[in-house]
Amino acid sequence: MEKREQVYEGKAKSIFSTDKADEIIMYFKDDATAFNGVKKDQLEDKGILNNKISTLLYGYLIKNGVKTHWIETLNDREQLCKKLEIVPLEVIIRNRATGSFVKRYGAEEGKIFKRPTFELSYKNDDLGDPLLNDDHALALELVTEDELAEIKKQTFLINDLLSKLFDKMNLILVDYKIEFGRDKEGNILLADEISPDSMRLWDKDTLKKLDKDRFRQDLGDVMGAYREVLRRLEEVLK
Repeated sequence: MEKREQVYEGKAKSIFSTDKADEIIMYFKDDATAFNGVKKDQLEDKGILNNKISTLLYGYLIKNGVKTHWIETLNDREQLCKKLEIVPLEVIIRNRATGSFVKRYGAEEGKIFKRPTFELSYKNDDLGDPLLNDDHALALELVTEDELAEIKKQTFLINDLLSKLFDKMNLILVDYKIEFGRDKEGNILLADEISPDSMRLWDKDTLKKLDKDRFRQDLGDVMGAYREVLRRLEEVLK
């Protein structure tokens, strides 16, 4: 496998082509951003930690029947993945009320939902990633009905699996954001990363935040929190 030119640069990762048309390399950067890129910083080793955490979580999900783009982790910062046509939707699952949900609806902070909420947002920085309902996503032809049904099925399975895993780590999975893509056969696969950058994790005993909110809210010791998540994850999955 030969690494070739950079084909995309995002806020936290860069994508490189390879000598195989259906495979790409995903590189994890140390860049930290919040509020659609308004707040920015460099956090030493963030990319390394997110790569390790995402690798472990993807391995766990694959063992439990989730279809993903991950092939293998190459080194501290890079993963080899299947090349997908990314569905331009961010899928957000919320198990408790916090963040934008509280701001939008006035819900009590930390309220436990009787069932998880499923949200879609349109991946479009110029529009500010607006929320969509199912009909909007279908009207804009971002997905087909069958694809949306598969995305929902996989998303709720992922939530169940991750919630159980994090419970063993004495953590609460408050909410998280994931993305999906289509492979060359048209199958819907989980894509991107799963890390404290893309989810909210609270300690069950203290409710201490162990995720990107430490950066968003200037709580300090962001990397200490990420290292603690990795430590607990390695302990549970060893």
